[in-house]
Amino acid sequence: MLNPQPEKTFIRNKAAQVFALLFVTEYLTKWPKFFFDILSVVDLNPRGVDMYLRILMAVDAELVDRDVVHTSEEARRNTLLKDTMREQCIPSLVESWYQILQNYQYNNSELTCQCLEVVGAYVSWIDLSLIANERFINMLLGHMSVEVLREEACDCLFEIVNKGMDPIDKTKLVESLCQVLQSAGLFSIDQEDDVDFLARFSKLVNGMGQALIASWTKLIKNGDMKSAQDTLQAIEAKVALMLQLLIHEDDDISSNIIGFCYDYLHILKQLSALSDQQKANVEAIMLAVMKKLTYDEEYNFENEGEDEAMFVEYRKQLKLLLDRLAQVSPELLLASVRRVFNTTLQNWQTTRFMEVEVAIRLLYMLAEALPVSHGAHFSGDVTKATALQDMMRTLVTSGVSAYQHTSVTLEFFETVVRYEKFFAVEPQHIPTVLMAFLDHRGLRHTSPKVRSRTAYLFSRFVKSLNKQMNPFIEDVLNRIQDLMELSPPENGYQALLSSDDQLFIYETAGVLIVNSEYSAERKQVLMRNLLAPLMEKFKVLLEKLMMAQDEDRQMALADCLNHAVGFASRTSKAFSNKQTVKQCGCSEVYLDCLQTFLPALSCPLQKEVLRSGVRTFLHRMIICLEEEVLPFIPSASEHMLKDCEAKDLQEFIPLINQITAKFKTQVSPFLQQMFMPLLHAIFEVLLLPAEENDQSAALEKQMLRRSYFAFLQTVTGSGMSEVIANQGAENVERVLFTVIQGAVDYPDPIAQKTCFIILSKLVELWGGKDGPVGFADFVYKHIVPACFLAPLKQTFDLADAQTVLALSECAVTLKTIHLKRGPECIQYLQQEYLPSLQVSPEIIQEFCQALQQPDAKVFKNYLKVFFQRAKP
Repeated sequence: MLNPQPEKTFIRNKAAQVFALLFVTEYLTKWPKFFFDILSVVDLNPRGVDMYLRILMAVDAELVDRDVVHTSEEARRNTLLKDTMREQCIPSLVESWYQILQNYQYNNSELTCQCLEVVGAYVSWIDLSLIANERFINMLLGHMSVEVLREEACDCLFEIVNKGMDPIDKTKLVESLCQVLQSAGLFSIDQEDDVDFLARFSKLVNGMGQALIASWTKLIKNGDMKSAQDTLQAIEAKVALMLQLLIHEDDDISSNIIGFCYDYLHILKQLSALSDQQKANVEAIMLAVMKKLTYDEEYNFENEGEDEAMFVEYRKQLKLLLDRLAQVSPELLLASVRRVFNTTLQNWQTTRFMEVEVAIRLLYMLAEALPVSHGAHFSGDVTKATALQDMMRTLVTSGVSAYQHTSVTLEFFETVVRYEKFFAVEPQHIPTVLMAFLDHRGLRHTSPKVRSRTAYLFSRFVKSLNKQMNPFIEDVLNRIQDLMELSPPENGYQALLSSDDQLFIYETAGVLIVNSEYSAERKQVLMRNLLAPLMEKFKVLLEKLMMAQDEDRQMALADCLNHAVGFASRTSKAFSNKQTVKQCGCSEVYLDCLQTFLPALSCPLQKEVLRSGVRTFLHRMIICLEEEVLPFIPSASEHMLKDCEAKDLQEFIPLINQITAKFKTQVSPFLQQMFMPLLHAIFEVLLLPAEENDQSAALEKQMLRRSYFAFLQTVTGSGMSEVIANQGAENVERVLFTVIQGAVDYPDPIAQKTCFIILSKLVELWGGKDGPVGFADFVYKHIVPACFLAPLKQTFDLADAQTVLALSECAVTLKTIHLKRGPECIQYLQQEYLPSLQVSPEIIQEFCQALQQPDAKVFKNYLKVFFQRAKP
C-alpha cells in the first residue's frame, strides 16, 4: 500500500489468497481480530480497499466456493468459521462495505463494483436484514441508474432475491424491489439498447419470478390460500415483462428468462382452469418460442463454431418450454403449429429458409411434445391424428424437399423418419420420399453433411417400412449400387459417401434383401451380387498390399481392406440368428466371405488394422453361421496370436469368450490346444517392462489383465474347468496363482471381483472331497488368505461401489469354501487362520457364526462390517 506504484493484479490476487489461507488456519485460535486488524491498516484508502475486498473474496472462495467439493472435516471447519464470523465481525464488515460504496460510488467505479461483488457473495450466508434494509437497498437502486455500476448492482440484487427466506417476507421484498425498479423506468425494455446490462437485468427478473413462484409453492403447501393468491397476482404482474425479455432479439437476454417462463407454465398446469388472461399468456409464450426457434441469417451451417453451438443449446431450452406448453394446453399447441406450418408451406418457394425450417421443425417437435407409445401418432385421438396426418401429407406432397438450403433438407428427412408410421396409413407417398432420399436432395446432395446424415436416416426409414418396401427393392438396390463402391486409394476421385456412411448403405441393402418376399434362391442371388464385388476387390487389394513398399500406401490399402470386411459385416446385421441366414439361403455367401477375408490375418503388414476388421467379422459370423464358423477358428486364432500387443490380445479375448460361451464343450478340444499359447502371449505382454510414468501403457496392461480374468471366468463358468485341469500341474498352479494375485495385489476392484468369481467357481467344482489332488491344500493356503488380505489392503476402498461388489464376491467365495469343506473350514478359521491375524476370540466367534448362517446376505453384510472394524 505504501509503494508509489501499485502491484500487478496477479500479485494482489495471490496475496489475497495467502491472507485467506492464513485466515482459515489462524482465525479461530491465534488471530480472532483478523478483519479488524486488516481494516485498521487499510484505512479506507483506495489501494488498501482494493486489497481488503480481494481478501474478502478469497475468504468467501475458501469457505463457500460452490465448485469445490470439501471433505466432511473441511465442511465442519468452514461452518464453524462462518458461525464465528457472524457472531464477531459480520456487522462491522457490512458497515465497512456501506462506507466503501458511499465513498467511492461517484469517483471510483472499479472499487464500487468490486464491493458490490463482495456483498453479492456474502449475502448467501449472512443475516439478510443487514443488507436487505432501506439504506442499503436504496443505495443499490441508485447504482442501477449509473451506467458503470448497474451490471454489478443487478447481480447484487439477484443474490439478495435468491436468498432463502420466509415466503411472505420474500414476496414483500421482491414486490418492493419491483416497484422501485419500475418507477425508475427499468421495465421499459424497448428503450434500453445496452444488451450486456439487459442480460444481467433479465437474470434478475428471472430470479424475482422464480423466487415468487417458490413462495407460491410453499404457501400452497402450508395451506395459506390468501397469501398464495396475493403471490400469484404478483407473478401475473411480471408476465408482460417476462414476455418482452423472452422475445428480445438477443438470445442471451431471452435465455436468462426461460427458467421463470418454465416455472410459470408449471403453475398454470396445476390450476384447475385458466383465466382468459392466462390463456393469452400461454399463447404469447407459444408465439415467442416459435419465433425464437428461428435461425439467424448469420448462422454458419457449413462451419459451425461457438456461436452456433450456443444457439443449439438455446434451442434445447426452448424445446423444454414447448414441451411444457404442450402439458398446459396440447390443443392450443397443435392448433398454433398447424397454422404456422400450413401458412409457411403454402408459399415455401418465396419464404426465407429459416421460416421454412422452423415450420418443419415444429412439426418434428410435436412428436415429443405430444408423446404416444411406439410412435402411434396416427391412431387414437382423432383430432390430433388428423392434424398430424394432414401436415405430413402436405410435407411430402408440397415439393419442399427440393428447397435449396441444407437446414430445410435435413429437417425434411428427420421429420419423415420420425413419423414413419404415416406411411402405413398413406403408403402411396413412399415412392416420392424414396426418390428424395436417393437423388440430389439426399444421398447425392452437394453437401457432405446432408449426404452423411441422409445415409443414416435412409437406413432407419427402410427398416421401419419393412414389408412396404417390397415393390421397390430391386429399383432401390440398382440406384444405390454406385454408392457402395469400394474406392481404392489409387482411384483419385472423391467418393460421394465416406466409408462410415457406406456402412449404413450396406446395412440398408442387407435389410432390403432379407426382409423381402423373394424366394430363398432370389435372396441368395441378390446377396451374392452385393458381396461378390467386395470379395473380388479384397483379393486384388490384399495382393497389392503384400507388394507395397511405401508405408503411407500400405496404410491406405489396409484401410480399404478393412472397409471391405466392415461392409460385409454390416450386411449381416439384417439377420438375427443362424435360422434367418439359412432361410435366406445366404450361409454359403458368408462362408465364401470368410474364406476370402481370413488370408489377411497372415499378412505381415498393417496387422493391427487387418486383424481388427476380420475379428469383428468373426464376431458377426458366430451369430449368423454358428458352428459352421468353428473350422475356421483354430487357424484364425493362431495368426491373431502371432506378434501381438496388449491391445490385440485385449480385443481377441472377447472373441474367444464368445465362442466358449456359445459352443461350450463343442470347442473344448480347440480350447485345450490354444489355452496355454494364449496365456503365454498374455503373460509375455504383461511382463514387458514399462516406463514408470507411461499412463497409457499401464492402462493397456490393466485392461488386458481384466480381459484375461474375464476369459478364465468364461471358461470356468461355461462348465469347462477340465480345460484348465488338463494343462499339467505346473501350468494349473501358475494359472491359479495369477488369479490369487489378481484378487489381492492389484488395486483394481473390477478385476478383483472377477477373480473372486473364478475362485468361488473353482472351489464349487474342485473343492469337495473328490477334487483334484492338492486343491484342498491350495484352498487353505491361498484362497482363504486372499479373502482376507485383499479387503485389508489400504487400496481396498469400502466406500467405492465397485469395491463393495468385489467384497460381495469375496463373501460368496468364503461361503462356497464353507459349503464344500464343512466343519473343517470353521475349525481352520477358528484355530489357525484368524488367530494368526490377531483377531480377538469374540470377533472370531462372531465371524464363524455369521459364516454358518444359511442366508448368504447376512454374511455379506457382516463381512463389510468386519473389515471396516479390522482395517488398520
